[in-house]
Amino acid sequence: MKNIMVTGGCGFIGSVFIRYLLLESDFDGRVINLDKLTYAGNPENLADIAKTLPENYVFIKADICDLDAVNHAFDTYAIDAVCNFAAESHVDRSIVAPDAFIKTNIEGTFNLLEVARRNLDNLVLFHHVSTDEVFGSLGPSGFFTEQTSYRPNSPYSASKAASDHLVRAYSKTYGLPVTLSNCSNNYGPYQFPEKLIPLMILNAMEDKTLPVYGDGRNIRDWLYVKDHCRAVWEIMKNGTRGQTYNIGGRCELANIDTVSMVCDLLDDIQPREEQASRRDLIRFVKDRPGHDLRYAIDCSKLENELGWTPRESFESGLRKTIQWYLDNPQWVERVKSGEYRQWIKRHYK
Repeated sequence: MKNIMVTGGCGFIGSVFIRYLLLESDFDGRVINLDKLTYAGNPENLADIAKTLPENYVFIKADICDLDAVNHAFDTYAIDAVCNFAAESHVDRSIVAPDAFIKTNIEGTFNLLEVARRNLDNLVLFHHVSTDEVFGSLGPSGFFTEQTSYRPNSPYSASKAASDHLVRAYSKTYGLPVTLSNCSNNYGPYQFPEKLIPLMILNAMEDKTLPVYGDGRNIRDWLYVKDHCRAVWEIMKNGTRGQTYNIGGRCELANIDTVSMVCDLLDDIQPREEQASRRDLIRFVKDRPGHDLRYAIDCSKLENELGWTPRESFESGLRKTIQWYLDNPQWVERVKSGEYRQWIKRHYK
């Protein structure tokens, strides 16, 4: 792999993956970052990369739904591998406006697969990044494995499930060299503050209300973003073609416990006046429709076949994440304008 197209590379996970690939991994080729720059895409995440590594990094502002643009990128940069992060990914948004999710996550993936198929002779790999939400909701016990049946419960997860099926179909039908990964909930630096952890961090920093859906007992399996990126690269290099790998942090926490830990760590790093606990800011709000109860990933296949394990505990990763937001106030202020504020105002009353 010498010319890897990373779609959605200005988003949260995509930008961290590119940073990992070019600054920390053994990859010595070129990354072509194709990103539409929707509300969550931020080229500032990679500004230093663009400046210091011009021979190894190219940015193309384009939509994966634009077939001509994708074809042009393949032809211009001799793309031999794709890592597809591009997706509409916020469940709440999918409930309010599902059309964008259908278009980007299904039609966009179809476009990428079609262009990859037309360039099959030069293609080393098409890696598709997906989510554990395609599996639906777990009860109080058990784990998602690579054999778990799909039971998506939101427009977002249904659109990702459809894209997963397309990737597998192109592997079986056309012989496309593919790998897939389904990850648990990511957190870490550069995450757009509509998601739970950055929203709680930033609200707590400003002594604002910390809204928690329902009774806060919904459980998520948390994965530090760089651990996720290490796993994706390991799968791309050494994963069996045609196979799926689950990526999880082995860290199940109820949402209320996650928010409480954010409060406690922030209190430790940056205490409030009079030493008051930020837990006082927590407020329970009306639950969202179709809110899955529990996610938990069994990542034994990835651990046993490829030797990957997460390096960060939840506490160590969360502490690093909080510190990053404290250390980057200008980044925070820029993303907290415009659509961000409108979204929070509408959905977290």
